Amino acid sequence: MLPHTVAVVVYDDVALFELGVACDIFGTSITASSGQPLYCLSICGPAPSVMTDAGFRMEVPHGLDMVHASQTVVVLPTLTPGSVPGEVLEALRLARARGRRLLSLCTGASVLAAAGLLDGHAATTHWSECAELARQYPRVKVDPKVLFIDDGDLLTSAGSAASLDLCLHVVQRDYGTEIATTVARDLVVPLYRPGGQAQYIETPMPVLADGDLFTDALGWLRAHLDEPVTVSDLAARSAMSPRTFARRFLASTGATPLAWIVRERVRLAQRLLETSDLPIDVVARTSGFGSPDNLRKHFGRALGTTPQAYRRTFRDPRAEPAVPRR
Repeated sequence: MLPHTVAVVVYDDVALFELGVACDIFGTSITASSGQPLYCLSICGPAPSVMTDAGFRMEVPHGLDMVHASQTVVVLPTLTPGSVPGEVLEALRLARARGRRLLSLCTGASVLAAAGLLDGHAATTHWSECAELARQYPRVKVDPKVLFIDDGDLLTSAGSAASLDLCLHVVQRDYGTEIATTVARDLVVPLYRPGGQAQYIETPMPVLADGDLFTDALGWLRAHLDEPVTVSDLAARSAMSPRTFARRFLASTGATPLAWIVRERVRLAQRLLETSDLPIDVVARTSGFGSPDNLRKHFGRALGTTPQAYRRTFRDPRAEPAVPRR
């Protein structure tokens, strides 16, 4: 199978952080089980060079023809979204008409909106720009509360760190949890936060790396996902009252303890489905859902598919049968 082709569009005042995110994730050296690269990345634009937001000029190796030739097109933020060349907007419209997948990072949503591609769709951008995006483009359903929105072949992310979340989400969508986890680990970042997580939280990234607050409790939980667990159990391991634990957990991670537990159990189920031949009822028990019905319910809510369909899509043919814990 040939690698998925990705075009990253650049123009003057392009944001280097988001450009780096797209290049690091879609230009990864990690390969699929076949040994093929995950993606074939091209940097393209309307001019042979552009000025970056850091004040230096960079060469652009490809023209906008790569937008038409690629399966996914990444739209980056710029300091001057109103000055994006019309030929870029037209190339994006044509790509959309041809069924290409478009994703914008941070305020790159303004570029998609200027092309008229977000009309009638839900979208997000950096929280500080959501009101302006809604004012300028009233036909766009702007959601300021989320980290990213996956609307099929039209995806938008919030601020800079959420660009990582969206790109890793796309890797998982394309290749499954095991590969996405490997890419995240290679970049030394957590596997993406869910798109529905709160955009503006007191601690923008998870606190687990700090050796503080919830590290012991959540480390223990990950090793015991197949057991019944309550917020009171986790609070006791963190030496807090359940109410304080729940409040501080939400403030620090943007998710409730229950939502975090369900998310981790879904991820464990995904990895078991990808890397083992375990029956669905064993996957359900091992991931903490107890029964196949409960697994299917939460799996469908989180991923919009069934465990069996997910296994057929992402099963690694090289995987050895796994042995369930305990």
